[in-house]
Amino acid sequence: MHHTSLIATICAGLVLAFVFGALANRFKLPVLVGYLVAGVIVGPFTPGYVADQELAPQLAEIGVILLMFGVGLHFSVKDLMAVRKIAIPGAVVQILAATVMGMGLSHLLGWTLGAGIVFGLALSVASTVVLLRALQERRLIETDRGRIAVGWLIVEDLAMVLALVLLPALSGILGGEAPPPGPGGVLGAFAMTIGKVGAFVALMLIVGRRVIPWILHRIAHTGSRELFRLAVLAIALGVAFGSAALFGVSFALGAFFAGMIMAESELSQQAANETLPLRDAFAVLFFVSIGMLFNWSVVLREPLAVLATLAIIVIGKSVAAYLIVLFFKRPQSVALTISASLAQIGEFSFILAGLGVSLKLLPKEGQDLILAGAILSILINPLLFAILDKALVKVAARGGRVEPPAGTVAQPHGVLVGYGRVGKAVAEGLKGRMPLVVIEDEGDRAQELRAAGFEVIQGNAVRPEVLLQAGLAEATHLFVAVPSPFEAARIIEQAKAANPKAKIIARAYTDADVDLLTQMGATHALIGEQEIARGMLALAPRKAAPAPSVH
Repeated sequence: MHHTSLIATICAGLVLAFVFGALANRFKLPVLVGYLVAGVIVGPFTPGYVADQELAPQLAEIGVILLMFGVGLHFSVKDLMAVRKIAIPGAVVQILAATVMGMGLSHLLGWTLGAGIVFGLALSVASTVVLLRALQERRLIETDRGRIAVGWLIVEDLAMVLALVLLPALSGILGGEAPPPGPGGVLGAFAMTIGKVGAFVALMLIVGRRVIPWILHRIAHTGSRELFRLAVLAIALGVAFGSAALFGVSFALGAFFAGMIMAESELSQQAANETLPLRDAFAVLFFVSIGMLFNWSVVLREPLAVLATLAIIVIGKSVAAYLIVLFFKRPQSVALTISASLAQIGEFSFILAGLGVSLKLLPKEGQDLILAGAILSILINPLLFAILDKALVKVAARGGRVEPPAGTVAQPHGVLVGYGRVGKAVAEGLKGRMPLVVIEDEGDRAQELRAAGFEVIQGNAVRPEVLLQAGLAEATHLFVAVPSPFEAARIIEQAKAANPKAKIIARAYTDADVDLLTQMGATHALIGEQEIARGMLALAPRKAAPAPSVH
């Protein structure tokens, strides 16, 4: 039998991640918690099957590359500049405050200064996945509160990218593993690192900014989605690997710049959509591999240290962010939203912790505390947002200014999913009959819709937050015109949960499709051939003419 540890590790990771992710979703928790628990189950600190301890980190590294590529794809200098006066100083001060608190706890635990810095930095940065999901569910992304939170997060991410670059060069002076000896000692190594990073950044900004969009446009003109998807992945992985091999910088930084350069192309949205499934799959394996590193016994061995770590993340960071926002004379609703958004840690925390351990800066116990703090803070975060929702009601009742969620649509209105041949005909036919919001995933079609005067939500309607952003909760009708009956069934299921009273009219191909869609909650499921037959019959004579008599 062939050696199958790679297959076993991937299968066990994805299957258990699905099981525990589904359970987490069932209990209204972030699915990320389920992925981490799956990793704990297949890790060395629990009985039973143990996944390959050498392969898992390599799979996680691919996950890091694709995660950072995704961060770069969504990085927007324009959005950051719009909120720079509060996001930049606010994030910097909050990072410093959390780092100092982390250093204080590490001092009490008897760790070195370098360990305290890594520990504090890991506790200072919020999870992109958790924060964006929470904002999307409440339709806050396009509000002033949401833009500040996202801008704040971008600054945090940039600070962590800088930390990933500088820590290896400064490791020796901070008490960790020193870089290989070279001319100039530590200062020489530091200068060399800065020089390599500078050369890489210059190459990407001068050459990459021209070459990468050119390649994407050339491939897009071939009309092959498969080749376009492959080109995006090749650029992401190729730049990440090349940056590490040629310039000695991290995979993470290379992938981030690849995504950032690609974000300037008009094809960036299509690139993000095409690579999302693979990015999600490897992100799952990344979180599973992180869970494998977690020694859950730290909760029993060091309960006070775990509670102190959690307090820094949930209370210390939140209070610091709240006070910073109020200092900038922003409304209390903004301060509460930012503080709740940042009261958790995630991807960058794991990456920093892993780097700290590899450089012998951070003790293994520190990594365990960071993982415990991440899991617990992610579990608590939905509760904090539930408290936030109630607090904002009280703020509004006292006469305070609370910005409403984005995407509120006049009612009654209809929601159309899909703007292909069928969807386009439906949209044109509904003009003047009812206000219509169209959900469309393809960037080109979304632009065509906006040019035609329709209100458009760009995204995948399978995601509940996209349906809510389209105002489905207030809609009277939902028209599902997507060609895939499986995708249509998932959309209908989400729609029924969001608005049980809406009439749902869906497109089907077979009688089996009709049964599936009506079972999921569609009011009507229409088959094209039957509608053509009805049209033909409608044009036929109403009553047959009498047969001619034969004499």
